[in-house]
Amino acid sequence: MEFCSHFDHLLSQPPWLLALLGVGLLTLLRLSVSVAVWVYVTFLRPGKPLRRRYGSWAVVTGSSDGIGRAFAFRLAASGLSLVLVGRNPEKLRAVADAVKAKYPNAKVELVVIDFAGDLAGGVERLKAVIKGLDVGVLVNNAGVSYPYARYFHEVDDDLLKDLIRVNVEGVTRVTHAVISGMLERKRGAVVNIGSGAAIVIPSDPLYAVYAATKAYVDQFSRCLYVEYKNKGIDVQCQVPLYVATKMASIRRSSFLVPSAETYACAAVRWIGYEPRCTPYWPHSLLWCLISVLPEWVIDKWRLGFCLGIRKRGQLKDAKKKEQ
Repeated sequence: MEFCSHFDHLLSQPPWLLALLGVGLLTLLRLSVSVAVWVYVTFLRPGKPLRRRYGSWAVVTGSSDGIGRAFAFRLAASGLSLVLVGRNPEKLRAVADAVKAKYPNAKVELVVIDFAGDLAGGVERLKAVIKGLDVGVLVNNAGVSYPYARYFHEVDDDLLKDLIRVNVEGVTRVTHAVISGMLERKRGAVVNIGSGAAIVIPSDPLYAVYAATKAYVDQFSRCLYVEYKNKGIDVQCQVPLYVATKMASIRRSSFLVPSAETYACAAVRWIGYEPRCTPYWPHSLLWCLISVLPEWVIDKWRLGFCLGIRKRGQLKDAKKKEQ
């Protein structure tokens, strides 16, 4: 009886109040579902069995350092053999030796590609090496950024060419070379490393060309995901924020800035799932926070932050010239 009286009292309220209450309940339900899904995919969902699901070999570009090197070790730990791609043959051999020392059963092939130089010749060498191999996973990690933040008119011709050549043409040509074999075998996973500079934040002033090339990677990945999802090939763009690597000019890792190894450990578990993802969970929380802030607030903060990077970079350049 008491419940009925409360229910009758609720129904006697003005319609606008009932509508407002209904919207609030639906919003709360939606938020609860979103949080539950996030907890599951972030902490509970198992990674896919990469070797059984996709194939026995993985191609990793930019594998000499940073995220690419960390990916190589994580993929070898998953039972995959590796085709390591990079510009420096000595560094590639060092990574190969380290991988084989830790994972003796892993086979390792090396392909030297100067993405800013003889890209076409390098891709032909890659095609020759992977011919006949059961390449199931491709990680397009090779990329370049600015030495430090600068206005667009300060970007010289060589840097402009390298940014477009490596970040756009490189990922396109390597994917084109590898995906044909995946299509024949009707299975495969392509992982393209994007950037929060292009997706998470509304703009990345003083890194305009870099951010634009990473926006290309995101759209390229999404289109291929739709094209090939019914052909057994999973295409994904991973969107990290800052990771402690040489390219990011960050030496020390922290809770919000993971090491390359920490990022790769999370990243491998996401292969084959959503077409766009942020594998390191603190980064996804930051993305959520940024998404609710007004764009002008983010723009103002980001411009000030990048101007600080520019000033420090100019001071370093000035000291080098003095020496």
